[in-house]
Amino acid sequence: MPTIRSCELPADALLNRYTKSGAYADCYFAEIAATVSHAQFVEAFYTTTVFKLERLILRLLVSFPSTDEEARQLAQGKRDSFAAWSVEARATNQLLLSDFRGRTKSWLMVEPLGAGAAGTRLYFGSAVVPVRSAGTGPAGLGFVFTALLGFHKLYSRILLRTAVSRLSRE
Repeated sequence: MPTIRSCELPADALLNRYTKSGAYADCYFAEIAATVSHAQFVEAFYTTTVFKLERLILRLLVSFPSTDEEARQLAQGKRDSFAAWSVEARATNQLLLSDFRGRTKSWLMVEPLGAGAAGTRLYFGSAVVPVRSAGTGPAGLGFVFTALLGFHKLYSRILLRTAVSRLSRE
């Protein structure tokens, strides 16, 4: 099973627009010894068992239902919203989603391994946009996000690992 590693965002990452404004941003990657298209990665990511649990929670708590077919359509560029997210930007090999409040961003990217190596590097990252406390204080990430940051990092790795695992089996 490929190792999940933390890294800096690639220079051309769509998520970079948030690092310049003081947002929290992270980036994880794994390398897989197969050619994986961006559409295959997005579909695998949003249809894993782990992510289906998140989708269930979103449906029950905030009334944002979603299906595997909608995930497939998102991956194929035929849909601009999925569950609690909407497409903020797309590139040939990237997708940047924003949650319904505009506070959190999710980003997926693929790139072929270079220098004659067969395979694909799969990236997953997220950003949390700072907000002003009561509209008066300095912008910050907030107590809840700060308290859950360790869980967020672990969960991000789990999400990427489950997508990589699925793609490795296919």
